Amino acid sequence: MNGDRDRRGWLPSCLAGAVFAVCMAGTTLPTPLYGLYQDAFGFSELMVTVVYAVYAFGVIGVLLLAGNASDTVGRRPVLLWGLGCAALSAVCFLCATSLGWLYVGRLLSGLSAGLFTGAATAYVMELAPGKGSPRASLVATAANMGGLGCGPLLAGILAQYAPWPLYLPFAVHLALLAGSAVVLLGLRETVRERRPLKTVRPQRPALPPEVRAVFRPAALASFVGFALFGVFTSVSPTFLAESLDVGNHAVSGLVVALAFFASIAGQSAVGRFGVRRSLPLGCVCLLAGLALLAGALWWELLWLVVLSAVVGGTGQGLAFRGALSAVAAASPADRRAAVISTLFVVAYVGISLPVIGVGVLSGPMGLEGAGLVFIACMAALVTSAAVYLLRRPASTDT
Repeated sequence: MNGDRDRRGWLPSCLAGAVFAVCMAGTTLPTPLYGLYQDAFGFSELMVTVVYAVYAFGVIGVLLLAGNASDTVGRRPVLLWGLGCAALSAVCFLCATSLGWLYVGRLLSGLSAGLFTGAATAYVMELAPGKGSPRASLVATAANMGGLGCGPLLAGILAQYAPWPLYLPFAVHLALLAGSAVVLLGLRETVRERRPLKTVRPQRPALPPEVRAVFRPAALASFVGFALFGVFTSVSPTFLAESLDVGNHAVSGLVVALAFFASIAGQSAVGRFGVRRSLPLGCVCLLAGLALLAGALWWELLWLVVLSAVVGGTGQGLAFRGALSAVAAASPADRRAAVISTLFVVAYVGISLPVIGVGVLSGPMGLEGAGLVFIACMAALVTSAAVYLLRRPASTDT
């Protein structure tokens, strides 16, 4: 009887998590399709990375301008706006006849992710029994990263084994978004004192002096982890196709998905290792993932690409959840949200600018050479973070 009651108690949280996953899946849905778009519209590898990075600019804009909107107007309205942006993004990809449609679609996708990132995480945890419990946090994490992983996997399978590869994935996503809206309307609102939209104010990035020592290595590790994800989700399908002769879109989608699924495993392991050990351990795993990716580029071996996705994804999960926990614990209560927003801004800069750099260098150096330069730069950053942590470890172990 108690088990049935417990399952019913978790149902709203799990349903909100499913909505979260559906929205985030849309942000990575085009990943295995970029090669098809290149063939259809005739643009370069640089343009692939720019199209991908436009998404991050949309996320950053929302985090800075309206990251706290759901605290003011309520969770459900903000999430419904996010679903609306995701639906418009899918429509742009369905109507795409030129590169401009892809830019707009990716920007709208970024807006949807920016609206969902904070609001859906809070909503999943507030609907759960015990609210801020580690289990509720894990549901939110799994929904976020699981959705990001399911996007390329779904698109890759449909593109490879079903008709209309540039249309069917987005039509399916639109149907899932419609179902998600129905589910969301059936869930209760958790913000009791709501205020008008006009009271929402932009959030400035903030870094109080007492947070800076913890923030530096946390920000470096977050930057590198998200940069690694950025490279996997933007250019790895092209590398697999051109250098490894892997033309199967389902395989390309699976390789990218593995990185996100491994991140869930890494984040869930933080409770076992503790924050103080998770952040440096995550840096070590990130460094190992980068080394494996360098080997994959140099020797052109598929199994090394797969291993780098798993190891690097695990490192990203350990490092980012450890970074988030350490920064939150070191922040003053009245400025915690602003500090966490600053960490997310750094992370999403990591997912955009280095990827564009790879695109710029891929012209004169080729994709493999550009990837090796990227790996060297990221390895230097994550090594400096690890050395800093070994000399002055994070003070919290929660």
